[in-house]
Amino acid sequence: MNHNIILIGYMGSGKSTVAKELYAKTGMEVIDTDALIVKEQGRSINEIFQTEGEESFRRLETELLRRLSESVSSYILSTGGGMPVREENRAILKSLGTVFFLKADTETILKRVKGDTQRPLLQGTDQRARIAGMLKARTPMYELTAHHRIETDGKTIEEVVNEILCLARK
Repeated sequence: MNHNIILIGYMGSGKSTVAKELYAKTGMEVIDTDALIVKEQGRSINEIFQTEGEESFRRLETELLRRLSESVSSYILSTGGGMPVREENRAILKSLGTVFFLKADTETILKRVKGDTQRPLLQGTDQRARIAGMLKARTPMYELTAHHRIETDGKTIEEVVNEILCLARK
């Protein structure tokens, strides 16, 4: 298995923040799949969703993962929340390195994403119900993909990072 650290989980679970702190501790390159897709496409995720739909965005994620699977460098991969929805993506993610599912409950996520207008799947009313429903649907996929689950509720970033580093060394 590669020595890459792969972070998966629902939006607002802490993937990007944890990735930055892991970089500070390890010096490993951070690849944020959403940011890379935005850069390569020259438009926001919202724009991709609005003009081409979610399925098109998911195809872009799969193409990116395929390219990353050809890389030999060590990195921290921070994924979009829906990346493990596709079965093909789950298999590629597992082959890329050690996969950590950052798990947060509905209330924690709601606090973290409140007021964020850049998340296309949270547009509209009743964010709590939408988050709860998506968590219920996606959690089994996260569990199937992950080598380790890290509960993030009530933990500091430092605690989550130390837990990941401890498990990654095994």
